[in-house]
Amino acid sequence: MNPARNIILIVDDEPRGRELLEALLAPLGCQLEFAADGMEAYQQTVKHQPDLVLLDVMMPELDGFEVCRRIRSTPGVAEVPIVMVTALDDRDSRIAAIQAGADDFLTKPIDRIEVRARVQSITRLNRYRRLLAERSKFERIAELSPDGYCLMHPDTTLAYVNPQARQYLGLSPEADVAGLHLRPLAQKHYRLEPEAAWFAWPSEPAGRPVLYLVRPETKGEAPFWLQVDELRLPGGGADRLVRIHNVTNLIARQRDVWNFHKMLSHKLRTPLNGLSGSLEVLANADTPLPATEVADLARAALDSANRLDQQVRDILKFMQAPALARLGALAEAGAIPAKVEQIRQNLLLRDLTVTVAAEILRTRLRLTITALDTVLVELLENCQKFHPRLSPRVTVELAPAPDGRVALRVTDDGLTLTPEQLAHVWTPYYQAEKLFTGEVRGMGLGLAMVASLIWENGGSCRMSNRADGPGVSVELLIPIA
Repeated sequence: MNPARNIILIVDDEPRGRELLEALLAPLGCQLEFAADGMEAYQQTVKHQPDLVLLDVMMPELDGFEVCRRIRSTPGVAEVPIVMVTALDDRDSRIAAIQAGADDFLTKPIDRIEVRARVQSITRLNRYRRLLAERSKFERIAELSPDGYCLMHPDTTLAYVNPQARQYLGLSPEADVAGLHLRPLAQKHYRLEPEAAWFAWPSEPAGRPVLYLVRPETKGEAPFWLQVDELRLPGGGADRLVRIHNVTNLIARQRDVWNFHKMLSHKLRTPLNGLSGSLEVLANADTPLPATEVADLARAALDSANRLDQQVRDILKFMQAPALARLGALAEAGAIPAKVEQIRQNLLLRDLTVTVAAEILRTRLRLTITALDTVLVELLENCQKFHPRLSPRVTVELAPAPDGRVALRVTDDGLTLTPEQLAHVWTPYYQAEKLFTGEVRGMGLGLAMVASLIWENGGSCRMSNRADGPGVSVELLIPIA
């Protein structure tokens, strides 16, 4: 079936009647279907959903009136135009046809000019009605869609923009879109990528790259990605339907997976190589090795095993971070000095001071005890891990923040970071290594896990270089329970 051609169903129990109408209508280029009785007429109507039914009244068993009533009571075809073809010219028959649901009449003998004019007029109006119904249905669905949808004319001017697309493109709900073009609108708010593909658009979709609208990351906002797809409209119309789909999370997941694979390759391979290399020397020595060399190899293998164990634990802790944010009793600010002292002893840190403002000692934080322990351990371990001599001078302060939250600041005297490093410190699997040697301890998950725990609870994270010397300061703003 060609959806661009009008479908006309000719119903007549007399072969000569069907042949006559076929000869009259074939030059119009319509798709003609035929039925020889009332039941077949009904079945063909449901099957083909024609643009017009030319229905003979006088048929045995199921006459045209009954067929008309059945069509009008059947969802999906109830609005199909029906023209009664009858030799009856009396008033009662016409009233009966109207009551059955007929739209118009043709009286036998048929006038050739009249029948062609009627058919062309009715099919044109019906096709227009269908297009309006389809558009109305589409608009009802699009109004509730989480994706943006734009309907464009062949000259790329906009005909319709749903609420989500208006939001993406910075259009107010009442703004008139007539005469506007999608690409200039998008350029006001986004980078168009790939640029060459966008400026060749709209072109045939075959072989065209995926189109994106990108809002780059700023100090205040994460990067934002929209994918723009052109969808085919049913019926092969000249208008274009464009979908604008938020793929920010998908892009982030793809990047995380890529980073995960890359870091696994570099980070886990290094301790595995050290472990297997030491054990291979011990296992394949041709002559007994000196006890000191055996001890050295055993220590190297143990160190590699410990590193491997710690890095696997880092991954597992990061995956559990959302649960840590929700489970258990809430922490009090006054409990932090004791927790910090315990961590200091475990890490053998010599120079660490902690202060808590008196007015918040009994303040409960919107952070569980388990989550707070994790945050403090990760921050203090980082202070030690990235200090040039592994002996940092650390201060931990807890004070009221101007916005009603509590500010937890951890400051050390270790490395000074570049702007790029500061921009990525909360990104999973990111480490401030110039080269991916795999030699920096850890998986780059500690600060990302801290961020996820704080963000899960409505807080925020900042890191900056110290102004009075080397080192960094981490500030976590934690809501009050």
